[in-house]
Amino acid sequence: MVSPAKHGSEMSDGSPGTASLRSGDAAAANTSVEIVKPAHVEAKSFYNREFTGDRYTPFEKAESHSAYPSLKAFIDRYDLSNKRVLEVGCGRGAFQDLVEDYTGVDFASTVAKKLHKPFFEASATALPFERDSFDATWTIWVLEHVPDPERAFVELRRVIKPGGLLYLAPAWNCRAWFADGYPVRSYSEFGLKGKLIKASLLVRERLVWRLLWALPRRALRAAGLFFNRQPTRFRYRTLKPNYETFWMSDSDATNSMDPYEALMWFVSRGDECLNCTGRLRQLLFRGGPLIFRIHKDNES
Repeated sequence: MVSPAKHGSEMSDGSPGTASLRSGDAAAANTSVEIVKPAHVEAKSFYNREFTGDRYTPFEKAESHSAYPSLKAFIDRYDLSNKRVLEVGCGRGAFQDLVEDYTGVDFASTVAKKLHKPFFEASATALPFERDSFDATWTIWVLEHVPDPERAFVELRRVIKPGGLLYLAPAWNCRAWFADGYPVRSYSEFGLKGKLIKASLLVRERLVWRLLWALPRRALRAAGLFFNRQPTRFRYRTLKPNYETFWMSDSDATNSMDPYEALMWFVSRGDECLNCTGRLRQLLFRGGPLIFRIHKDNES
């Protein structure tokens, strides 16, 4: 377990792994054992370094964050101002004053001085809280940096009270070419292979191309859930993060997640998506936050 600090620090990376918990098991244990691995040490060094500068998520005021309007609407609509709320991947604590009873969790210790509300330095895959501790949880632009996002889903559900709310807003569908900064670097910086990769993005980034890949896969997954009626396993694509040079947003992403996979994962466990009702709407969901009401009626 990790101990709380008065001031905040962040955990936006997926950091220390945990043992003895079956991935995807909604009835996760209340405690877990953290195992620090070399890759996590490298990630921790990267985030501690980047958060001392002004490039990496430099938001310190809520209003300056592009997610603020949507998150504020979520808080207001569900009357969360005086509820107990957890932010997983709190960064510099931009959102800590949007609710009264706030707790922040993050992986990077260098952001601790930015928070003035309760903070825990911890991993999204091993949250240091008892089961059913929070009325609501939000996580924004975080889980794409977690090596095992399904494990993080299990932990998020575990710490939310029955009937509580989850605002899930990672960067969906991160691209492998973000790591080398292909979208933001010039052709002159690459050799022949790199130039061809950069040129291919003109097609690969088009919505039509992406739908041609995504829709058939989603339809098959939906059919499987319809006939199987069992909790799904979360499918995602592993990416190689760049911890040496931060070229652009999500060049440090460790995975690429389809929001439809996340939607199915929670719904197949009995949770309710509040902003994506209807099968067709779910099938065509492109991105943005997913808001779930967590139900644990069938869990011991």
